[in-house]
Amino acid sequence: MKDEGNKTNIKLLLQALVVGIFTGVVVGLFRFGIEKTSGFWLHLFQLAHSNPLWFIVIIIGFIAVAVIAGYFVKQYPHVGGSGIPEVKLQLQGKLSLQWFPILWRKLIGGILVIGTGLFLGPEGPSLQLGSTIGQGVGQGFKQNKLNSRILLATGAASGLSAAFGAPLSGALFVLEEVFHNFSPLVWMNALAGAIASNFVVSNIFGIRPALGILYNYSFPIVLYWHLIILGILLGVLGHLYKVGLFSLKKVYAKITFLPRWLHGLIPLAILIPIAYFWPLITGPGNRLILAMPHIITKSGWGLVGMLAFFYVMRIVFSIVAYDSGLPSGIFLPILTMGALIGATYGLFMVQLGLLPQRLVVNLVIFSMAGYFAAIIRAPFTAIILITEMVGSLLHLMPLAVVAFIALLVDELLGGKPIYGLLAVAMDKHSDRKVNYTGQADQMVLPVYESSRLVDKKVSEIKWPEDTRVSTIRRDGDEIIPNGQTFIRGGDMLILEFDSSQRGAVYSKMKQLQGVELDG
Repeated sequence: MKDEGNKTNIKLLLQALVVGIFTGVVVGLFRFGIEKTSGFWLHLFQLAHSNPLWFIVIIIGFIAVAVIAGYFVKQYPHVGGSGIPEVKLQLQGKLSLQWFPILWRKLIGGILVIGTGLFLGPEGPSLQLGSTIGQGVGQGFKQNKLNSRILLATGAASGLSAAFGAPLSGALFVLEEVFHNFSPLVWMNALAGAIASNFVVSNIFGIRPALGILYNYSFPIVLYWHLIILGILLGVLGHLYKVGLFSLKKVYAKITFLPRWLHGLIPLAILIPIAYFWPLITGPGNRLILAMPHIITKSGWGLVGMLAFFYVMRIVFSIVAYDSGLPSGIFLPILTMGALIGATYGLFMVQLGLLPQRLVVNLVIFSMAGYFAAIIRAPFTAIILITEMVGSLLHLMPLAVVAFIALLVDELLGGKPIYGLLAVAMDKHSDRKVNYTGQADQMVLPVYESSRLVDKKVSEIKWPEDTRVSTIRRDGDEIIPNGQTFIRGGDMLILEFDSSQRGAVYSKMKQLQGVELDG
């Protein structure tokens, strides 16, 4: 019986590698397409400086992009946005999507939209592209519900890994923020897929850190008070970003002169003067981040003001662009805004004589992790992601300090994980009645120390209707529970129920536990 289980796990691992390889190919094509289209539009704006007639070509081209991408979203609404909330709902059993129609529309729409230079990123769409491939592979191998979800999560990890060249972060983000399951079966397959996809894209783009910024000076302990102030600033600004993101959605809802699927025309119209006057700050932001070490070698209050202006422009326009509903992500734009905050704060302190200028680059790096932690609410991913993208393991301590403080500030302000909020807003029909299918499904649920289930007998808990606890995993052992079995903190509960009830079971178990399962 054990040998049979091992064979099943090995087959699943091989399928996870298949998911990773295909995801690497698709996301590699996605990144290549964005790179080429971005160069094309930047070239047109350069031509417009010498001949304004090129603006006609730009305007016609932007209208075509908005119409094509908007029509894709009109056909399949879940093609819009980053796709991460969709993946969360799919894994919770609250959303069912067709994988191939999403895959090709997201691929083409994302290349067209992100390549224009909008302040949007490729990582969310990359994650969704990977998840659709995982879903397709699961269907192709006729996997059961549980393994299909594992392959979907593996694809998501592979997509993020391929987008950033960061396999550890890809797997960790899916475990920490999307899947919420650290069982060996999940993390082993997610990591295998992430490594495979990163291997593929490394052969396409080369082996180099995505944000290879050199910073060779350690941040002195006596200056850690800067990290506290910076962490507080990042937490407040990260919280305001989330407030702004959800507030503008209400404004878009009131726009009636354009149908919803053509709202992308609004940010594309605003982009034209920005790309003409400040081409460096357009796009996801990686070009601006890589230029930051050169920018911060200069000084003066004028530069501080310019960087602050760029931050305000990026945060406002990022929200305007994302809320339009176009296929896009916010990972890299968030890191770019964090870098601008760190550079602005650092040069401000340099002007006051309170910080050596050589350490400003450190604050740029730390701020990316802090801003990410405050908004995404995945601090471990933030630390590992920045470490992988920058390519340095030398400064984990200050990274962790800034990320923790920023996260704490957002928590004190009542903040929630942004993708959890987006998923809740999307899940309008989670309580609808679903017909029973007669097909069994499973949910692996961690029991946290703060859970209301801890130290209670199985018989004392009012479980969701038609749901049973089939197994409890504890300290490497599997326990077949009865009514007198006590539940302990750290247990993994294996629940069985009808496949149609997964979303309802997830929601009820979240209430029963009395803790946040959404990050």
